[in-house]
Amino acid sequence: MAETASRPERPESRYGNRPTMKDVAARAGVGLKTVSRVVNGEPGVTPDTERRVQEAIDALGFRRNDSARVLRKGRTASIGLVLEDLADPFYGPLSRAVEEVARAHGALLINGSSAEDPDREQELVLALCARRVDGLVVIPAGDDHRYLEPEIAAGVATVFVDRPAGKIDADVVLSDSFGGARDGVAHLIAHGHRRIGFIGDQPRIHTAIERLRGYRAAMEDAGIVVEEEWMSLGATDPDRVEQATRTMLSAPDPVTAIFAGNNRVTVTVVRVLAGLPRPVAFVGFDDIELADLLQPGVTVVAQDAAQLGRTAAERLFRQLDGASDAPERIELPTRLIKRGSGELPPAG
Repeated sequence: MAETASRPERPESRYGNRPTMKDVAARAGVGLKTVSRVVNGEPGVTPDTERRVQEAIDALGFRRNDSARVLRKGRTASIGLVLEDLADPFYGPLSRAVEEVARAHGALLINGSSAEDPDREQELVLALCARRVDGLVVIPAGDDHRYLEPEIAAGVATVFVDRPAGKIDADVVLSDSFGGARDGVAHLIAHGHRRIGFIGDQPRIHTAIERLRGYRAAMEDAGIVVEEEWMSLGATDPDRVEQATRTMLSAPDPVTAIFAGNNRVTVTVVRVLAGLPRPVAFVGFDDIELADLLQPGVTVVAQDAAQLGRTAAERLFRQLDGASDAPERIELPTRLIKRGSGELPPAG
């Protein structure tokens, strides 16, 4: 009779598809409490007993039921992150930072994109709440967040990022959009520019308005009267931004420099300027990939997206740990990164 090759032992059928701690205890010949101690890394188990329990766990393919464990504590060990657009490079490091803080607290991150649609934001937020997330980090698309009041009252920790909540009092972590834009425009003014264009995002967005306000403040500080045709706010799609750029540069009295309100605007403006026969001074809000390698390099007002996410997540878990602090507005500084001749040529 031919000899058959031995195969690794598999869990017996009586254990079903998902073995339990009772199954592990029966196989190892120990009590249920002993298995619990080994699974949860608690003291009080001899090395030999721990070895037998671990062998039983490996043989059966047992996995600890974290869902049952956290539900007993009234938590799901999950948090939600609602972003504007998952494809936007700005949100990559922010999301990663939130995830790292969540992981350090033993929580799972679930994220989604509102696509800058207030109705979609509300639908997504409430769907996450229905799945009993412990907390939410929200980059708001809308300006009325009263729909969240019952969820917050029920104990869902909530922190807003990049933009404040609308019509409710809640924690928010922001970059200094006003100060950053003022610094960027002042940099252009210091190089002799007086006719400076501003191309930004939609006027209902908090960051767009704050950066426009910073632009106006820098111009006013320099005694420059801003012409209406120097400012353009709207959708950041390439066609709209390209048209705004070309209009400003082809006017009878064209601008000599442009300040871009965010990274998506910057990318389109850089492409337009690259095809012009003469250089145009330029500064953008938000850094972009390869900005330092372009010729000339692009000067930017940089914000720390990772620090925004980290600060918001830490604030969220502080709430979950029972802190009773009043809602706080945390504003992180920006920095001007000067790159080569990116802000040149000087006016005149």
